Amino acid sequence: VSHRQQPHSFDAALLKETSSCTFTAWCNSHLRKAGTQIENIEEDFRNGLKLMLLLEVISGERLPKPDKGKMRFHKIANVNKALDFICSKGVKLVSIGAEEIVDGNGKMTLGMIWTIILRFAIQDISVEETSAKEGLLLWCQRKTAPYRNVNVQNFHISWKDGLALCALIHRHRPDLIDYSKLRKDDPIGNLNTAFEVAEKFLDIPKMLDAEDIVNTPKPDEKAIMTYVSCFYHAFAGAEQAETAANRICKVLAVNQENEKLMEEYEKLASELLEWIRRTIPWLENRVAEQTMRAMQQKLEDFRDYRRIHKPPRVQEKCQLEINFNTLQTKLRLSNRPAFMPSEGKMVSDIANAWKGLEGVEKGYEEWLLTEIRRLERLDHLAEKFKQKCSMHESWTGGKEELLSQKDYESASLMEIRALMRKHEAFESDLAAHQDRVEQIAAIAQELNELDYHDAATVNARCQGICDQWDNLGTLTQKRRDSLERVEKLWETIDQLYLEFAKRAAPFNNWMDGAMEDLQDMFIVHSIEEIQSLITAHDQFKATLPEADKERMATMGIHNEILKIAQTYGIKLSGINPYTNLSPQDISTKWDTVKHLVPLRDQMLQEEVARQQANERLRRQFAAQANIIGPWIQTKMEEIGHVSVDIAGSLEEQMNSLKQYEHNIINYKSNMDKLEGDHQLSQESLIFDNKHTNYTMEHVRVGWEQLLTTIARTINEVENQILTRDAKGISQEQLNEFRASFNHFDRKRNGMMDPDDFRACLISMGYDLVSGEVEFARIMTLVDPNNTGVVTFQAFIDFMTRETAETDTAEQVMASFKILASDKNYITMDELRRELPPEQAEYCISRMTRYIGADGPSGALDYISFSSALYGESDL
Repeated sequence: VSHRQQPHSFDAALLKETSSCTFTAWCNSHLRKAGTQIENIEEDFRNGLKLMLLLEVISGERLPKPDKGKMRFHKIANVNKALDFICSKGVKLVSIGAEEIVDGNGKMTLGMIWTIILRFAIQDISVEETSAKEGLLLWCQRKTAPYRNVNVQNFHISWKDGLALCALIHRHRPDLIDYSKLRKDDPIGNLNTAFEVAEKFLDIPKMLDAEDIVNTPKPDEKAIMTYVSCFYHAFAGAEQAETAANRICKVLAVNQENEKLMEEYEKLASELLEWIRRTIPWLENRVAEQTMRAMQQKLEDFRDYRRIHKPPRVQEKCQLEINFNTLQTKLRLSNRPAFMPSEGKMVSDIANAWKGLEGVEKGYEEWLLTEIRRLERLDHLAEKFKQKCSMHESWTGGKEELLSQKDYESASLMEIRALMRKHEAFESDLAAHQDRVEQIAAIAQELNELDYHDAATVNARCQGICDQWDNLGTLTQKRRDSLERVEKLWETIDQLYLEFAKRAAPFNNWMDGAMEDLQDMFIVHSIEEIQSLITAHDQFKATLPEADKERMATMGIHNEILKIAQTYGIKLSGINPYTNLSPQDISTKWDTVKHLVPLRDQMLQEEVARQQANERLRRQFAAQANIIGPWIQTKMEEIGHVSVDIAGSLEEQMNSLKQYEHNIINYKSNMDKLEGDHQLSQESLIFDNKHTNYTMEHVRVGWEQLLTTIARTINEVENQILTRDAKGISQEQLNEFRASFNHFDRKRNGMMDPDDFRACLISMGYDLVSGEVEFARIMTLVDPNNTGVVTFQAFIDFMTRETAETDTAEQVMASFKILASDKNYITMDELRRELPPEQAEYCISRMTRYIGADGPSGALDYISFSSALYGESDL
């Protein structure tokens, strides 16, 4: 039988060696299931037996029984049976006949196998309305899309690097390949990895050669399609399981959603019905509250119910119906039986319950408003009653206590009269409040007639107000009677108070004067003064009996007041409105006067004794002061004569002054004794002494001047001796200077003023007629402190400086220059070599560094140091 139809075109020449190996491996992957295989695809299918067996394995169907003979026509018959089966599956074979297969035509054999592969391995592949090659390509693209470096666009060059095959395996079995370790630059390694894993774990035999694929510019498309189709079929079972699981999950999700809607319906229905069940009894309760506030709260609760609580329930009821209808629709669409809620929870049941709720709700608000208006009227009367009662009770508060108090018993006459006027004003106020009491009683009666819920409290309060009103009237009359009686008694007491005040005031003034005189702190300085005070005190004591009679008469008036108060039970305040003096003040002051009289006697006698002792101390001090004062004056004059005396040498003057100093020191005991007497006088507060003109201060100042003068004079002589010896001045020159100084010391105080000093210099040959600048310079030398006087020592120093030869800064500089070998600086070593250690270190510590360029490091400036020694610069 020949099968040479036209529709399909197959160029057998395009089949290559790669296809032969691939097809052989593909055939063996199926024949292995029947326990056989082929070695040479062109030879092993020639008798048609294994070809028929291959078709039975890949189709799962039984072919006609093959011929057993080995003749050519037997083989052709078997091949034709196979070709007929292929044609029965809708495949049109073109240019492929049984004779070519039996004759071992390789191209025709490979073309036939490729046709089988297309029909049984590729044609049934379907992905999103694409099938066969396009379906297989789309499946590969979908599976490898997430992988880097993989872009499947065809079945040749897209597979050369091996990453696409590895990605297919990793997508379905990530446990077999670690895709992150693959490299695009290792295509052979990638391909072999895919081939080995597929053969070992996926039962896909190795159909391709890695090197052939890599080294061929465009790998064989059919070989790769054949090999890739094996992966599709290998993983198709897993995808079918996934699809089945998705279908089950979808069905279960629908079922779960439906069950959730059922549960939500049951829950919402139960909650809504329970809320209706709880709310209806509340709305049916029409028992009115007793207070306006409670009824207003009921109205507010009802409004909250309408605004807050009911709207969500209305929404729940609507949502419940929507959920019920939606659920029934979903059940119908998913072929599920209709939902039947629990008993009593049907939509109709909820509608009936809701209808009952609205029926009860109707008229509840109108009933509330009616009750509120009724209670509002009652509350108005009750509030009016409370307001009037509160005002009345506020007015009467404390009134009974005020009317019952006996403040008039301790009040003065003015206070009694004030209390009387205050009471009359209260009586007028009491009468004015009668109308309010009558209004309170009328309102209480009306509340009782209207059956007010708290009528018992109203009646009790009204009765209390009426009883209190009657009591206030009784107490008011009693207080008026008591005030009128006490006012008359106080008028009598007031007259006695006035009489007491008139007599007590002058007597009190007399006692104040007496106490002042008796306690007067007198200061006397003589016996005569104290005797005059004793005479005045004796005259005062003679007036005391008459004063005691006046005291007794004044106290009698007070006793009369006490008697009246005790008899009529009046509490005296103890204060006389006409005077601040009390009987106790009079008695206390009288006792004080009697006590002060003997104390005054004692003080006067003590003062007499003290003045006698003071007189003795005055005479004792005066006797010594009249001797010491003239002695000091005499010694001062004698020392002054010695200091200006030009007779004798300076050593003789010094000996004479030392003798004076010795005598003065020995006289110190007399001064100490005088100091002791002076201290006794001060302790006795004696500040004057008519027996002497000398005070201790005058004597002390004179003594200190004497000590200072002798010391200063001795020092001046010592300085004159030093000057004489240092300057080489003769005694005759000193005497001449002394004679000139004494001549111009016009005040004879050992000092010259500037004019006398100028005259002295002119007399000694100085030309100062027009030399004010020169004289000013000289004055800065002799009076550096600008005291305005020139002492003898300053005069001597100046004259010796003018007449004697002295060292100068220039001379000292010249001496240092010799030590420095004629240099302008000097070194530390030179100073230590030429001077004693102490003087050398002194110079080193005070000399400044030499700043000239010609000096070595550490050189010292002796020029500035020499100038500083004589005050010409800072040292």
